[in-house]
Amino acid sequence: MPLREHLAELRRRVFLAALGIVVGAVIGWLLYDPVFHALQSPIMQVAEERDMLVSLNFAGIASSFDMQVKVSFFMGVILSSPWWLYQFWAFVTPGLTRRERMYAFAFVGAAVPLFLAGAFVAWWVLPNAVRLLIQFTPLGATNIIDAQTYLGFFMQIMLAFGAAFLLPVVMVALNFAGIGTAATWRRSWRWAVLASFVFAAIVTPTPDAVTMLAVALPMCALYFLALGVCVLHDRRVDRKRVAAGLPRLDGTMADEPGTA
Repeated sequence: MPLREHLAELRRRVFLAALGIVVGAVIGWLLYDPVFHALQSPIMQVAEERDMLVSLNFAGIASSFDMQVKVSFFMGVILSSPWWLYQFWAFVTPGLTRRERMYAFAFVGAAVPLFLAGAFVAWWVLPNAVRLLIQFTPLGATNIIDAQTYLGFFMQIMLAFGAAFLLPVVMVALNFAGIGTAATWRRSWRWAVLASFVFAAIVTPTPDAVTMLAVALPMCALYFLALGVCVLHDRRVDRKRVAAGLPRLDGTMADEPGTA
């Protein structure tokens, strides 16, 4: 496909994904009250447990409206994840046959639960972190938290966790598109493990190792699971290429030893 057609396809997919997020944001607008209550519940629990003044503060006249817009679009990203994940798959795999395009259902079927699982892990980690950090407020003092900063941080971490859990699915998508081979992912496994633990150490505000392991280990397991899928796919592709008299993905021919 020429570069101009690639750019046109990218523009079309981005527009469709953005349209889906906007539709999801409309639903998020209607769900704003219960979502906002859930986001501020850790602060309310600390205030009740310690009998202290801890609350979110909306500093400007329009800040509460701005926050509702942000939360609505955040919910739009979550609710429309099946749609924009499909648009991503459709863009990176335009050359697949009709039969292979059926993999899109498997891709979306795996990507959506993983994205939501990552967001859920963040939802589980952050309230504990918020309670821990707020408890450092001295007795008799007040803790007035800027709502924009607090809720913005909360939403960014949830999206970051969801994106991190999507990386194995992206690996498989690129592999099926012929962009990244299993050998490439196999050589990079040490860096992947290191990156998982560094990411977990950065995004988990609590200093305990248990929380960091609860984030890093599932990411490592998903990476190796995706690597296994890529290995099986590359073996199938190699068998087809050998049968057609073409070199394997690593450039070797069928009569050369030491290849799989």
